Amino acid sequence: MQHAVGSPLPPPPQPGHGPATAWSPAAHHPNSPPAGPSPAAPHPFMPGPAPAPGAPHAHGAPPAPGAPPHAAAGVTHAQVAPGPAPGPSAHAPVAAPPARDTTGHIQLPPGGPVAMPSPPPGTARADTGATTLAVLLIGPAGAGKTSVAKFWAEHRRVPTAHISLDDVREWVRSGFADPQSGWNDNSEAQYRLARRTCGFAARNFLANGISCILDDAVFPDRPVVGLGGWKRHVGPGLLPVVLLPGLEIVLERNAQRSGNRRLTDEEVARIHGRMAGWYGSGLPIIDNSQLDVPATAALLDDVLARAIASPPKW
Repeated sequence: MQHAVGSPLPPPPQPGHGPATAWSPAAHHPNSPPAGPSPAAPHPFMPGPAPAPGAPHAHGAPPAPGAPPHAAAGVTHAQVAPGPAPGPSAHAPVAAPPARDTTGHIQLPPGGPVAMPSPPPGTARADTGATTLAVLLIGPAGAGKTSVAKFWAEHRRVPTAHISLDDVREWVRSGFADPQSGWNDNSEAQYRLARRTCGFAARNFLANGISCILDDAVFPDRPVVGLGGWKRHVGPGLLPVVLLPGLEIVLERNAQRSGNRRLTDEEVARIHGRMAGWYGSGLPIIDNSQLDVPATAALLDDVLARAIASPPKW
């Protein structure tokens, strides 16, 4: 319902009601209280009292001479139906689509195969503390891979991430295939899935300028699944380093573990014997039997600098 703007038009003069100048806007304004004992106005949606016989209908009375057509007796602006709303202008400006960066999303470059880093021009070796690297730390259970990888990642001058294969493998909560309960196709599939997931994560971190160090117990007698798989997942620029202390040290460190990461002494000895096959492979090997974690991380930096200058064949 369209409400009137301003005061309603005065009713036309009727015989016996005096001149039109005696009309008071306040007495007929819809928002003003009625003056005197005049009867209450009917509800706009309720029928009013029937007109007296012979009296002209409110909507059928002819307009006064000179009055506009809608100014018939009893018709106000509030009772005049509005015309159709004007349509949009043909020349109205069209809103431009929002820019892609208005939501605050950061466009990340996609991760691709990692290339081998090269030492800066004019230097004999690279400053590993300021170089974006992808490192694979190999070793048996109890070699200290996780402790060394965390320390090395935390003390570099450039952003570095530590990606642990065991941590990613244990993302599986229901249906976790624990190799200690028996090595089967399910546990093998979960290991391969964790390696591929770690490789994808490393490529994405490296594509955005964040170095990565991964740790895994890769066996030399399974090159397709071990190093070959990591090279496919990360790229040819991955630098593998073997962490291989003596058997006594490995057994002692394994005894301090808990949960499903603690292996039996027989299993530790068997894994350690298989890891000995890395000798003569051309990969750099660190014997950290007599080294603490900071000293091992410092030696790792030295080994990586030499690997960048002369990449190992693998």
